[in-house]
Amino acid sequence: MARNAERRVALVNAAVEVLAAEGARGLTFRAVDAAAGVPTGTSSNYFTSRDDLLHQIDAWLHERLAPDPAVVAELLERPRDRELVAAFMHDLLGRAQRDRTGYLAMMEMRLEAGRRPELRASLMKSLRGDLDFGISFHTESGLPGGAETVTVLYLAALGLILEHLTMPGMLDGAVPGVSVPEGLMDRIVRTIVPQEQPPAPLMARP
Repeated sequence: MARNAERRVALVNAAVEVLAAEGARGLTFRAVDAAAGVPTGTSSNYFTSRDDLLHQIDAWLHERLAPDPAVVAELLERPRDRELVAAFMHDLLGRAQRDRTGYLAMMEMRLEAGRRPELRASLMKSLRGDLDFGISFHTESGLPGGAETVTVLYLAALGLILEHLTMPGMLDGAVPGVSVPEGLMDRIVRTIVPQEQPPAPLMARP
């Protein structure tokens, strides 16, 4: 059983590679088998249909692209200020750059979901769940800003990652003197996330 679980993960990872490289139209069981280096017909023994495979990719990408709990724990040792928000966003950017294939596959999933209502419902649920978790994490951790801050930050960071991964070099020089993508991520955080509010002074007793 353990071996079967490992094979399933290997097949889903191969499917991610195919999806990122060929798009949804190239995602076939035969292509996944070839990418995984397994005999033709193997994928059909693990997934009931192409839709089943897409749903498995969705679930696996949310695990594969998730932050490292150890990194999160280490970052939370820092003061709850705008610099900490920037550190979290640079961790996100670093993960996107290290796993470009995974992020491109997720973008392809979004495009495919736009064409397939049943996949759209599933993907929307998982993506909205990620956003809601991010808002809860941000506020419960005492980071500056609230739900609106996190939502706008999410949209801006998503746009930066999309442009950087799909059109490298396109943003070079867009903001003079600001490096791409690290400097732009810093600028995004500085623009969106409010400064920490200093504690109100104690009122003197009459």
